[in-house]
Amino acid sequence: MDRDSAFETVRNVGSRGWRIGVDELGGFRKFILRGNVVDLAVGIVIGAAFTSVVTAFVKDIITPLIPVTGNQNLATLFIPLYGGGKLLVGDFINAIISFLIVAAIIYFFVVRPVTALQDRFLPKKEPETPHTKDCPFCLSTVPLKATRCAYCTAQLPPAEES
Repeated sequence: MDRDSAFETVRNVGSRGWRIGVDELGGFRKFILRGNVVDLAVGIVIGAAFTSVVTAFVKDIITPLIPVTGNQNLATLFIPLYGGGKLLVGDFINAIISFLIVAAIIYFFVVRPVTALQDRFLPKKEPETPHTKDCPFCLSTVPLKATRCAYCTAQLPPAEES
């Protein structure tokens, strides 16, 4: 490609460049405004807010009620390390309790009701009837109505018996 044709291509795109960029955003706009993307974003924001509420509940109400030793409660429990550091065991236990509360609430208030609704309103899949069977002699797969195995030529029992 010579230099003049390259500049001509750039000039042609440049004259309609803004329009090309806006047209490309149309697909992005469809993606963002699709219902499940918006629902997912709302769910994440609400989940983060709910998690912070549960974390504060555990940190401020539950763990002070659990005594450890003397005047120390679970929230301030630590293991001293060599060099003046602290291993914050109480903080870790708070995080575990918060996780278990959030997981229990999600299970009992989201997973179980959705599963019950699906069991009630969605049609149940019937198990498919098999179209093949295994030869008891060579373990090859043969059609269900076959009376002889195509591989070892053994006599096969009728389909009703197998």
